[in-house]
Amino acid sequence: MEALVVTWREVLVVVVAVLAVYIAELVLLLRWSGRWGNGAKRVARAGTDQRVMDGLTREVGELRKQVARLQSEIDKLRTAPSGSVSPYNLAIQMARQGASANDVASGCGISRGEAELIVALYRKLRI
Repeated sequence: MEALVVTWREVLVVVVAVLAVYIAELVLLLRWSGRWGNGAKRVARAGTDQRVMDGLTREVGELRKQVARLQSEIDKLRTAPSGSVSPYNLAIQMARQGASANDVASGCGISRGEAELIVALYRKLRI
């Protein structure tokens, strides 16, 4: 039986081959995960992301202003004197109380057809 002799050159070749395989796997993994060679892309993407965030921040600010304006309008409508009640709101109240279409039309100053519709809707729904 012959003895197995391994020279330092053969060991060096095996070590270099193993390192090459390891480095190739590392490069492929980094490319697959998007972390290899994307430095410039990441900087550009960060600038785009910042612009998007700035735009969204402005839009949120505008929406908050609109919500505040609408809330103030709702508060004004809730505190409005009863003299400013529309004839349709009064007709709905009368229909809920069981008034006839003729009474609703004459009491609110709306047409008979409108009064019949309101009475028909709000007697059934009882809202």
